[in-house]
Amino acid sequence: MRQQIYSLLVSNNPGVLSRIAGLFSRRGYSIDSITAGDTMDGRYSRITVVSTGDEMILSQIEKQVRKLEDVKEITLFQEGESVTRELIMVKVCIDAARRAEVISLADIFRANVVDVGVDSIIIELTGSQSKLDGFLKLLSGYDILEIARTGITALSRGI
Repeated sequence: MRQQIYSLLVSNNPGVLSRIAGLFSRRGYSIDSITAGDTMDGRYSRITVVSTGDEMILSQIEKQVRKLEDVKEITLFQEGESVTRELIMVKVCIDAARRAEVISLADIFRANVVDVGVDSIIIELTGSQSKLDGFLKLLSGYDILEIARTGITALSRGI
């Protein structure tokens, strides 16, 4: 089993995201993460889908997605040939006495403190999945109230 990142350039039509997610659902393919957003050209959107499976399943996903009318281009990203990022926001229950510890951890990971309350702090971190997972592991000794992750987005390296 391996993870594959599919970057789809799609027509910016109503329901396109639903049709892509539906294809995965109907065929029983897993979606580890899915993100969508505008491109420089308003006619198109970029959808990044991350899926896990064996070589046969991953190949079938590519073939099935290519058949969709709204899909104009599909790029498969390989390790080292692309830049991938994910955003996470973590709300930690923390008292004033331990707040400096959590802020120090955030600084080590180049994270941003985006909100401070009387009993909580919200930290924003962008990076690779392994960086985010490492940060969460170090925060496991604290009372994590909420986590929100965007999922992976990717672009190819170079021109």
